[in-house]
Amino acid sequence: MSSTPADAAEVTVERDGRVLLMGLNRPAKRNAFTRRMLTELSAAYGLLESDDDLWCGVLFAHGDHFTGGLDMVDVGEELAAGKLGAAEGGRDPWRLDGPWTKPVVAAAQGWVMTLGIELLLAADIRVAAQDARFAQLEVRRGIYPFGGATFRFPQQAGWGNAMRWVLTGEEFDAAEAHRIGLVQELAADGPAAIERATQIARVIAEKSAPLGVRAVLDSAHLAQEQGERAAIERLRPAVARLVATADGAEGTRSFVERRDAAFTGH
Repeated sequence: MSSTPADAAEVTVERDGRVLLMGLNRPAKRNAFTRRMLTELSAAYGLLESDDDLWCGVLFAHGDHFTGGLDMVDVGEELAAGKLGAAEGGRDPWRLDGPWTKPVVAAAQGWVMTLGIELLLAADIRVAAQDARFAQLEVRRGIYPFGGATFRFPQQAGWGNAMRWVLTGEEFDAAEAHRIGLVQELAADGPAAIERATQIARVIAEKSAPLGVRAVLDSAHLAQEQGERAAIERLRPAVARLVATADGAEGTRSFVERRDAAFTGH
C-alpha cells in the first residue's frame, strides 16, 4: 500500500473531457476522512456543479480501500460541536445542500465504511469491486448516520434491507450490496470498478444532452421530495422547453439523419 506525501492533495481532481474525476487520496490511512479531505472533496464537488464545461463526475478512491470512514482523531472535536462544513465555494459531498444538476458515478473497493456508504447513496450510479466490504456501523460507536443513510438507504434499498444493516452495524459484502441495489454493477477489482464507472460517466457526458440530464435529475428529485403529482405537473412544460432549445433541435436532426447528436448544452 502506497503512502501519500504530507503536501499531496488528499483529493485528486482531474478533467477527462467533460468528466471530472475526483479521487480520495489518503491510501496509507485507508482513505479515512480528515478535515482537510472533507474540505478538498467539498471543493471538488463545487467545481463539478459550477463549471458549465463539466457534465458528469466520477468519485473513486486511490489504493486498496474506498474509505474507512472518519478519522476521529482529526475530526472528532468538530463533529462533537456539529461544525463539519463545506469549503468556501464548495458543495456538500453528501449532496444534502441541493439542488444538484450534475450526475455522479461512484466506484468503490475494499472497505466502504460509514460515510463511504452515504457517499455512494448520494451518487446516482454505483459500481463496486468484488472485494468491497460495507458497514454502516455508527450505532456501534454511539452515534447514528448523519450523511443521508437514514432516509436514502430505505428509499433505495427498501426499509427492511436498510434497517438490517443500519441497525446492526454488521458488515456485508459486494454481492449483498448488489442484491439490495446499493450498487448497480460489480467489477473484478478496484481498477476495473473505476474504469467501468468512468466509462458510464463518459457515455453520459458524450451521448446524453446535458439539459436533458438536468431535467431527468430535477424530475426524479422533485418526485422524491414533493411526490409524484408535483413531478407530473412539470413533465410536459419541461419537455416543451427542452424541444425549443438548440440541443432539442440537434436531437431531432440527429434522429432524422441517423447519427449521434452533438450537444452543446444550449
